[in-house]
Amino acid sequence: MSAHALLVLYGSQTGSAQDTAERIGRQAQRRRMRVRVEALDSYNVANLISESLVVFVCATTGQGDPPDNMKKFWRFLFRKSLPADSLCRLDCAVLGLGDSSYPKFNFVAKKLHKRLLLLGANMLVPVGLADDQHDLGPDGVIDPWLISFWQKTLSLYPPPAGLAPLREEDKLPPRYVFHFLDEVPDKQTEHLQTPPTPLQPFPAPLVFNQRVTHPSHFQDVRHIEFDITGSNIQYSAGDVVMMRPCNAAEDVEQFCQLLKLEPERYFTLTPTDSSTAVPARLPQPCSVRFLVEQFLDISAVPRRSFFEVLATFATNELERDKLLEFSSAQGQDALHSYCNRPRRTALEVLADFPHTTAQLSIDYLLDLFPEIQPRSFSIASSLLQHPNRIQILVAVVKYKSMLFKPRKGLCSSWLASLDPSKGDVCVPLWVKKGSLSFPQDPDTPVVMVGPGTGVAPFRSAIQERAAQGKMANVLFFGCRSESKDFYCGSEWEEKVQAGQMILVTAFSRDQEEKIYVQHRVKEQSKLLWDLIAKKNAFFYIAGNAKQMPASVCDALKEVFQKEGGMSENQAQEMLDAMEKAKRFQSETWS
Repeated sequence: MSAHALLVLYGSQTGSAQDTAERIGRQAQRRRMRVRVEALDSYNVANLISESLVVFVCATTGQGDPPDNMKKFWRFLFRKSLPADSLCRLDCAVLGLGDSSYPKFNFVAKKLHKRLLLLGANMLVPVGLADDQHDLGPDGVIDPWLISFWQKTLSLYPPPAGLAPLREEDKLPPRYVFHFLDEVPDKQTEHLQTPPTPLQPFPAPLVFNQRVTHPSHFQDVRHIEFDITGSNIQYSAGDVVMMRPCNAAEDVEQFCQLLKLEPERYFTLTPTDSSTAVPARLPQPCSVRFLVEQFLDISAVPRRSFFEVLATFATNELERDKLLEFSSAQGQDALHSYCNRPRRTALEVLADFPHTTAQLSIDYLLDLFPEIQPRSFSIASSLLQHPNRIQILVAVVKYKSMLFKPRKGLCSSWLASLDPSKGDVCVPLWVKKGSLSFPQDPDTPVVMVGPGTGVAPFRSAIQERAAQGKMANVLFFGCRSESKDFYCGSEWEEKVQAGQMILVTAFSRDQEEKIYVQHRVKEQSKLLWDLIAKKNAFFYIAGNAKQMPASVCDALKEVFQKEGGMSENQAQEMLDAMEKAKRFQSETWS
């Protein structure tokens, strides 16, 4: 091993940056370099001044914010008190993962790169800005960036003489070794922490799960309610509830059959490297069932790294050639056609490569499969109207691809399957601050555009504001049909009757020409101009990120031009100023 050590630190929200960081770690091992891979917030940032070589891999979330697992690091790094030359002994590189369809593209990586330079760090290569929209996906940027990173790094930190690098097809040691136990251990008692956290969520009873779309409507949308009595959970409008789904029972069974695992057996894990910790969410000892059902993400579409690791087990020539192609830079088109386009799951891939799957060593399960990531839902209720309750609106994801079996969203399908009438059902959850915040001043009007399930955070806001006596609420709601997917329709009618809100609806398919929320925004130009220009209203958009947010913004700018006599540029400047003052906010998802 080289005397030099590389530290790879990542900030990851959905697992992509973690996956890339782990890939860099494997590349370092193949180049005979000592390496540690850690999440930024589990690393003691005060040690950064004594590191010599670090790669930062970070994603950008939502409105240009750092991921949850690098927020502490972020706050520390931007302290005004840090001396300008504190990192002058550090060689480093920054790789960002982003999506150029969002306005704050790779904002975190760019800002981190700038800050490290200000603190005196030496950048080995220019900042890498990977883009989901690239023809080859993020790898279109990551692959060439890594080539130049290794060229530069190995010239400064050469590997030990006489040690050839390991080939791509050579097996690396697993991160953990499994030790199976002969007997079933005693049940551990859980101590609940307050308030709940990702590592100690609150097991909330699911008390209500009802479909709110008409039976003939193509989309199954659920209104789901949790009882949070005794949890100490507090939340306000705009906050989100987080939960980790479980894999379907049939998938767990198939996985255990493929790998010849007994679900009821228990094991303990030992890290092969002293700097690696056992994942905090896995109990020690742990059952195979818990690992497969609640930890390993077996029903996700696998990433390229999955094929890299799988290829090292292949002895069948045909399977090995295919797996090596899928893990190479040149094979990414083929991988896209095989995996991403039809949304093929990791479990289905294992079934497609039976010879290789039969060779798999259990010790490599945590190298192959990422951990199931938490899912977030906008809270659709207020504690002021529904004490001790959290309500959400869930669109159940189910669609056909070219594969025989319909594709299903892991979390929405799991939630939809939970039936409180058949016995007690608990869902471990916790709450975190959302990106939307609402004005405190009781006289400030609020305009909300929330088509489809985008209405969820606005239901929370309207309930909360009405309970506080804030009546200046305007909601633009859009869906396909008044009789099929008009969520919370009767509740809105009651609140309109009570003088607590103004409702403007767009039912796109209830007439010949399609009418969407952006059309209604233009029609209501007088009302909107009065609220925004004269009464300092706040304006919000929530919902699916395809075209809707841009169309609504364009409609709003047209309102400014028409009613305020503005030019196109002036209208854009007004919108920018509103955004800067937090009077324009959006929360969109893809």
